[in-house]
Amino acid sequence: MRCKTRLASLPKVNSYSASNWPPYIADAFCVFKPPEKLTVSQWADKNRILDEKSSASPGAWKTERTPYLRKIMDVFCEDGIEEITFCAGSQLGKTEAEYNMLCYAVDQDPGPAVIVYPTDKLAEFASENRLIPMFELSPAVAEKFNRRASEKLELQFTNNYIALVGANSPSNLASRPVRYVFFDEIDKYPKWSGKEASPLALAEERMKTFYNRKIVKVSTPTTKHGNIWQAYLKSDLKLKYHVPCPHCGSRQQLDFKQVKWPQDMRDPQLVRYAAWYECVSCGQRIDDRHKMEMLRNGEWVPENTPIGRVRSVGFHLSSIYSPWLTFGDVAAKFLASKDTPEDLMNFVNSWLAEPWEEKAASLDSDLVMSRQTNIPAGVVPEYAQLLTAGVDVQVNRMYWTIRAWGARMTSQNIAHGEVEAWADLEKIMNRRWPDQNGELRWVVNLCAIDSGYDTETVYEFCLMNQDWAVPVKGSSNPMLQRYRKTSIDSPGSKFHGQTLYILDTDQYKNMIAARLNRDTGEGCFMVHADCDLDYATQLTSEHRVRERKGNKEVETWKQKTSATPNHYLDCEVYAALAADLLHVRYLEDLPAQEPAYSVREEQEWIKVKEDWLE
Repeated sequence: MRCKTRLASLPKVNSYSASNWPPYIADAFCVFKPPEKLTVSQWADKNRILDEKSSASPGAWKTERTPYLRKIMDVFCEDGIEEITFCAGSQLGKTEAEYNMLCYAVDQDPGPAVIVYPTDKLAEFASENRLIPMFELSPAVAEKFNRRASEKLELQFTNNYIALVGANSPSNLASRPVRYVFFDEIDKYPKWSGKEASPLALAEERMKTFYNRKIVKVSTPTTKHGNIWQAYLKSDLKLKYHVPCPHCGSRQQLDFKQVKWPQDMRDPQLVRYAAWYECVSCGQRIDDRHKMEMLRNGEWVPENTPIGRVRSVGFHLSSIYSPWLTFGDVAAKFLASKDTPEDLMNFVNSWLAEPWEEKAASLDSDLVMSRQTNIPAGVVPEYAQLLTAGVDVQVNRMYWTIRAWGARMTSQNIAHGEVEAWADLEKIMNRRWPDQNGELRWVVNLCAIDSGYDTETVYEFCLMNQDWAVPVKGSSNPMLQRYRKTSIDSPGSKFHGQTLYILDTDQYKNMIAARLNRDTGEGCFMVHADCDLDYATQLTSEHRVRERKGNKEVETWKQKTSATPNHYLDCEVYAALAADLLHVRYLEDLPAQEPAYSVREEQEWIKVKEDWLE
């Protein structure tokens, strides 16, 4: 394209004006003119157009809508900065900021680039639905984009190219030298790509020949060992965004503990319209109408004093800063998530941009003993609505536990022990347990029994007591759901067609560990006042470890030492499964005037047979 707009700036030669020059001479001079000196944010404000597919506000990009992104983008232009890490929550525009840097590089400082997505399929989707429309809508980039010569995963430009690869494809990661590498959602990457090094290491190896290389890492965090959190911690300079209070002017980082709502309000939908932010300095109420002005006057404040030359910069930002979310949205999301560890983990990761603290690895017997209530063994708490039991079958005995459950997954172990005879186990499960008033009205509603050992005896026992007992078996592979219902496949046997539940024990152990780490009270995994050390030690006998299975690295639960038994932990896993089968998650608070109830009532005709196996 001829640079006619720049002809007026060319000098006159031999009384001829630049407009009278032959086109080929004018074009030649335009080639020598350097590009306009802009920062990434200035370039985006001038050239970037958002499309309807990827933006809720299509049209011209305006950095003033997300002022916290300005410095993050502009650092890309600074000489000497090789790595930019942006650890952020959702609804903050982090991916768009990364794409602005990419477009700037194409137009202002071209060089071969690669964008690494978690998978090849995601790379293909991004190419068709995000990148190609973005390049075609921005005039400064569109004139350099060669759509005809491009492929789905390799986009060609006048003097550079952009490759799109999945972190699960090591050959693509290691096949070309590049100057720019953009990592998208790096906490979703596999640690190993086949038999080669990690995706991050493979991609960064391809940059060694470029002295002016740039690496951009963007993601929400997962755990403290995740890629993005580790990249942030290793940054030479770590920054957090501080905003001024509209009342006292005190600069502060927005913190979730300062999001307030009426104490007696629990409904997330009501809280959504009642929450506010409280200034940490003056205690004044800050409403959503103040947020945009606070964001515009905010600044990135260093969290550390760098030593030597700064080559890497890390930014951390939570979703509380998002101009598209209110303080009430954040509070409502917390209330909707707090009672389920998995949902709470998502809130901590995707909204607060904090790593999920893996406390399971440090669980010990002291933690269990600190979760004792003042209710003695064998007594059912007043909040209980059902009892479940779990049984771990061993060579010469059975370990058992009984747990009471209430609303919001609040639970307490009321009794545990071991027996040698099945008849003794049947007596315990049919026993009536007293409430806190001494009334004997509670029985176990459902008992889950491990069928991994002495399988046929377990099937027989459960068949004889199918009104309250079910056989279960741990899955040898990870499952998407916590459990699945199946049938015993044994043609010709009386057990054929009997219900069997397969469970993912790791998922239940995750739940137990998360709820043990809650404060004693609502939603906690508690124990009775007479809890013994042996039970506490067995409950914490395992920890989460990383191990490689095939081409993947997974986290699983393993015993800390072979000398420490884990029978009571297994029992609690089975009791938790039984609670799931009874839909414990849907329990609601009972009216104060109505007592809790027991689902299963013992009938007169049910008798315990001492010799039932005979």
